Amino acid sequence: MSDLMEEKIKGYRTAPFDARFPNTNQTRNCFQNYLDFHRCNKALSAKDQDIAPCQWYQRVYKSLCPMSWVQRWDEQVEAGNFPGKI
Repeated sequence: MSDLMEEKIKGYRTAPFDARFPNTNQTRNCFQNYLDFHRCNKALSAKDQDIAPCQWYQRVYKSLCPMSWVQRWDEQVEAGNFPGKI
């Protein structure tokens, strides 16, 4: 990971503006970052690469999503019945 990226992650406070989700309702942004985190983990771990870059997505979804949603989604992922494509 580059020094600039590490510096950005250390100074991270909350999810930055994402032009794909310009509205106040951030539900889709939350869900998309949850998916991106799991897709990133799956892709990098399959190649035996460091999954540290995936931490960005995790920080964003944890900042945006209610924890009750995340817990339910984690349970669905483990059970194999999560509605999104990971």
